[in-house]
This record gives sequence, structure tokens and C-alpha cells, in this order.
Amino acid sequence: MELTVAGHRAFASTGGQHFDPKLPAAVFLHGAGMDHSVWSLPARYFAGHGRAVLALDFPGHGRSAGAPLGSIEAMADWVLAALAAAGLDRAVLVGHSMGALVALEASARDASRVEALALLGVGAEMPVHPDLLAAARANDPKAIQLIAGWAHGSVGHMGGTKAPGLWTMGGGVRLLERAKPGVLAADLAACAGYKGAPVAAEKFKGPTLLILGSQDRMTPPRAAKPLAERLPQAETITLAEAGHMMMTERPNETIAALKGILAVG
Repeated sequence: MELTVAGHRAFASTGGQHFDPKLPAAVFLHGAGMDHSVWSLPARYFAGHGRAVLALDFPGHGRSAGAPLGSIEAMADWVLAALAAAGLDRAVLVGHSMGALVALEASARDASRVEALALLGVGAEMPVHPDLLAAARANDPKAIQLIAGWAHGSVGHMGGTKAPGLWTMGGGVRLLERAKPGVLAADLAACAGYKGAPVAAEKFKGPTLLILGSQDRMTPPRAAKPLAERLPQAETITLAEAGHMMMTERPNETIAALKGILAVG
């Protein structure tokens, strides 16, 4: 599905179903250097179970036009504009990593548009090592290898997917390799520069689900504690043997965790 947001073409997957803005909506927001495809399984599941689904590509990512946005705040404004462009008055925002920060900031900017939040692989801060940022700015393949290694738990490193023939970590590498030059660096800088998560958490009063990976080395579960303490309706689910990429490492468990906040029995 294509939208026009801020004068540029924006792409969103609808989970293989016709998009009906009159249905309860779930909007999925990807992480740094990624695109809508990380949400393939959750998007298809919830689109098939009564939700109007949009898995957005941020500007400059995937099939969306324009340059990558330079801050979490700018991305949050863009998401709210995308909701309006899609004809949505309200939606559950489901964000992963960078997308989780964007979802949280969007809720603080206009809580009336946000039904609930699901934040995956999130931390109150997301610092980026200077060497990693430098490698990303140089478009050095080492940056991708480092991120893929840190982002996957032990099972992901061993190729322990339930679907024969799939290699979760290898898929993550290929996903990051598809990003246009400069996109990963811009996203990492935006994450590192954002300090507003604790304040945003205090502003949002609606239901919030935090889904964390027990083996997440990028945003370990302890990094989410300051947010959980500030969000008045927060529930936390920690997935065993999952790293930062729980949607691909543990897709069934991730979908099961999301069912409650997306009101699917």
C-alpha cells in the first residue's frame, strides 16, 4: 500500500489483506537500517485476525522515498502524519528498537491518536559505540556484521529456527545490506541522540506492553526498567532464549505476547 506523507511516497505492508481503516488498527514500526519485512509474520497474523495493519517503511527505507529522518522526534511526527494519510484516527503502535522509541515519542506528542503501545527490544536510552557509528558512516560492512552478531541470541547464532532451511542471523545480515548508503548511520545517530524516552513514558497513560529478549545484548532487559516504572499501565514479557530480534528469532512467542494488547484471543 502506498501513501503520501510529507510530500513523499511512503510504503506500508498490509499483511496480505485489504486495508480497511474502519477496523481497529495496528501500525508496526521497524528498527534501525531495517524495513517493513521484519514484521512479515506478525503483520500477516494480525491482518488475518481482525486488525487493519500497516507495517511502515520509514523515509529512505525499503520502498519509501525521501531521505532518512535525522531524529526520533522527526520520525514520530512522520508516523502521526502517516496515520492521518491512511485515514486512521487511532491505532496501536508496535515498535521495535528504534521504532519503539518512535512509537513512545509519538504517543507523547499526540496520545489521542494512540490506543496502546507495544515496545519490543526497547531501552530508556540506546547508546551507540563510537566505533560502530564510525563504521556505519563509512558504509563499512563490519557495521552490519557487528549489529547482526549482537542482535541475535544463542539460538539465532546456531540457526535454530523451527522452519527448516532458514538462517535467522543470515537473514538479518541480508536485510541490513539492502539499506541505502547512509541510512544505517542516520538511524544509529538518531537513536544515540534521543534522550526523551523517560519523559515520554510519563506522558502516556494508556496500556503498554514491553516485550524483551532474555539474551538481548543491544537493549538488555534492565535497560527497559526505567520505562516500565514510568508507564502507568505497563506490562513486561521477557522471552526466553531471544535476543534483540525476537520477531524473527521467536516469531510464535512474539505473536502470542502481542495478542493481549491487540485484543486477539
